[in-house]
Amino acid sequence: MTNHISAHAFVDPNAQLGDEIEVGPFCVVGPDVSLGHGCILSNNVTITGHTSIGERNRFFPGSVIGAEPQDFCYAGGPTKVVIGDDNLFREGVTVNRGADKEDGVTRIGHRNFLMANSHVAHNCHVFNNTILTNGVLLGGHVHLHDYAIVSGNSAIHHFCTLGTGSFVGGMCRVVQDVPPYMMSVSADDPEIATINIVGMRRRGISESAIGLVRQAFKLMYREHKGIAEIRDLLIEKSEGTMPIELITLLNFVEWTQKGKNGRGREAFRNQPQPSAEMHRRAA
Repeated sequence: MTNHISAHAFVDPNAQLGDEIEVGPFCVVGPDVSLGHGCILSNNVTITGHTSIGERNRFFPGSVIGAEPQDFCYAGGPTKVVIGDDNLFREGVTVNRGADKEDGVTRIGHRNFLMANSHVAHNCHVFNNTILTNGVLLGGHVHLHDYAIVSGNSAIHHFCTLGTGSFVGGMCRVVQDVPPYMMSVSADDPEIATINIVGMRRRGISESAIGLVRQAFKLMYREHKGIAEIRDLLIEKSEGTMPIELITLLNFVEWTQKGKNGRGREAFRNQPQPSAEMHRRAA
């Protein structure tokens, strides 16, 4: 198994390379970078900083991964970018390494599709199977949970969380958390519009679970009932066994309400990274 590195590329001899890696012309790979098996750097790709990249990731021209965070507080510490497997980074994508906050890491999981000119700022956590469409901007400390989709030229305020299976429409300004399976489609109004039925069906979620999520949406955003009351009502309707999708939604909204300004993660600003249990409950 051999690597194919263009004579016009610069790969630092201290970089750690897996097998079957392709590095095209005018790429730069820094000394503290590790690239897993089967990664492809088309051309004019820069990967720098303390950046760990898994297997079979593909980087299109102009993408810059691991550059310093755009944060005045950054003092040059050895913060990181950690990327999983099978991600696609299209033209001009930028992923900044962490600032000296939380745990100092920007994370991207597996099987994510980052389209042209999208930006992932410092200390973000992009989970798995998400889509960032062209021109999407993630502010610092944003979390995108599994299967979240953000449409073109939308901007996500720092410390926002987009829940599992959520959907953000094009040209949106998102300043509050978007709960799991919900849709935010207005450029000016942060209120949740409806549920992401199409996305739920594509993932094979049962019609009964979709029906309960729809009822929860109406109770929360139309009748403005509290989470405890909604949980009691829907436990009765589900005959005592709520589907995981409904549990995920209610736990997320309850967690968001403990934060500030409609953003649950604001409660952890300038504090250590939330526990794994908190991530699990909010996912």
